Amino acid sequence: MDATHPFTTAILIRKLESILTLTDEERQALEALPMQIVALKENQDIVRVGDRPSRSCLILSGFTCMYKMTGDGKRQIHNFNIPGDIPDLQSLHLQVLDNSLSTLTPCSVGFITHEVLDKLCERQYRIARAFWRETLIDGAIFREWMTSIGQRESYPRMAHLLCEMMVRLRAVGLSDGYSCKWPITQAEIGDALGITTVHVNRVLQEMRAEGLIDLKGDRLNILAWEKLMQAGDFEPTYLHLKHEATAA
Repeated sequence: MDATHPFTTAILIRKLESILTLTDEERQALEALPMQIVALKENQDIVRVGDRPSRSCLILSGFTCMYKMTGDGKRQIHNFNIPGDIPDLQSLHLQVLDNSLSTLTPCSVGFITHEVLDKLCERQYRIARAFWRETLIDGAIFREWMTSIGQRESYPRMAHLLCEMMVRLRAVGLSDGYSCKWPITQAEIGDALGITTVHVNRVLQEMRAEGLIDLKGDRLNILAWEKLMQAGDFEPTYLHLKHEATAA
């Protein structure tokens, strides 16, 4: 389905406005973006290593991840993506993809052609700068994840991830206080943090026992935000949000 309805880009506008203030003209330009809206199943690749895509995808609903596979079939997740993200925005300038993008849950995505994005960036230089800023923030997130995997123990590594995801979801209005939808499985957490599923379960149980979190079904409740931040050595500067209150 092709769409230009403003509701389809509302989440993108919300995401960009978490890092800068858009003008009415810029919002209207984003609302007019033509895109092909597609419903995808969980665990479905959107793009893969080696692809040469002619379009990028906006996550409208659901969760996705960027990942790479090793030669012996192990998966390393590099980032979790939430509504408002354009995870493969780098394909606008990199002809060949060096990582893969997959759904974690059933998702609705909006495919926007590179031609349309190029023209938008030519007409609206501040939006072009916002997209550039988004890719730089993706790089900052990647560096923080590398620091966690290389230097933090499993418990603070997990605490840091939970804090980051909560802040990112709060920034686009997808949380209720410190409660949010959490459809990410323990196996997927393990692939992101570089630990086994058994160890993921052990760490989560320890956090529950200490009264930091409550995780039931697909709902995460953070019960002691300041303590979880301290446990994860979490400082949200690397997310470069416009309003510090979003991270508090």
